[in-house]
Amino acid sequence: MSSLLTDRALLWLGALLYLAGFLTGLVALTRRSAPAGLRTILNTFLVGGWVFQMAGLYVRGLAVGGCPLGNTFEIIQFVAWSAMVLYFFVGTTFRGSLLGLFTAGYAAALALVSLLMPAWDLAHGPKIFGNNPWIELHAALAVFSYGVFGLLALTSVMHLLQNWSLKHKRLNGLFWFLPSVVQLDHINFRLLALGVLLLTFSLGVGAAWWIRDTASVDLPKLTVTLGVWFVYLVVGLLRWRARLVSVRFAWVCLVMFLLALLSLGPVNSSRHHEIVLTPER
Repeated sequence: MSSLLTDRALLWLGALLYLAGFLTGLVALTRRSAPAGLRTILNTFLVGGWVFQMAGLYVRGLAVGGCPLGNTFEIIQFVAWSAMVLYFFVGTTFRGSLLGLFTAGYAAALALVSLLMPAWDLAHGPKIFGNNPWIELHAALAVFSYGVFGLLALTSVMHLLQNWSLKHKRLNGLFWFLPSVVQLDHINFRLLALGVLLLTFSLGVGAAWWIRDTASVDLPKLTVTLGVWFVYLVVGLLRWRARLVSVRFAWVCLVMFLLALLSLGPVNSSRHHEIVLTPER
């Protein structure tokens, strides 16, 4: 079996386990009360999906000799993987299993859509970062920050749902497992701060190298990335100064992530001159 088939098979298994976890949790929550072992069952699916996805990315990384971030397919897979890593770290701070359910649906959607879009998986040569570990670290941190912003979008959706349930006095069923709006607002701010910090460090690492070789700077990519960083930074400052809170803060975080996802297209296409297309894998 070729390397391509092997890594895609592993990534398919990861995506399907994410989907199985999401569907299992969704069916359980349609009942009047979730079973006691729902969190364990859901996390078992998610850990299994994460392991298979990581294995697929690892195999692909071995093939390209570095972090697999050479095309849209690989970037989307890495964003989904990053969001799952963050869930494992912050999920214990949430009541019940609802963040796991949301994260499972989000990761499954990203992973499956990317697998079903062959045009996103353009062939590229090895060493896409030119054997430069600093540029590779810069790229990995930047994409990981998008995973943070993705989880922030999920907790923002949870905030909006909880706010709606309180206004309409719908406190049973799915809404019973949502954290309070106060807790969600605080978690949103912390996730935003973490995402901005990671993206700032990523840009700092890149800048430390680019000043040595200004000819290697890709201006379209740099402009888009700086734009995403600046807007998230402004949103964070507004939240810190209590100028943007609660529902408005959640809506802005959700819309910002959708725009950040759209920015991945220009960022990736601007690197095509760095990618060596091969006729077959």
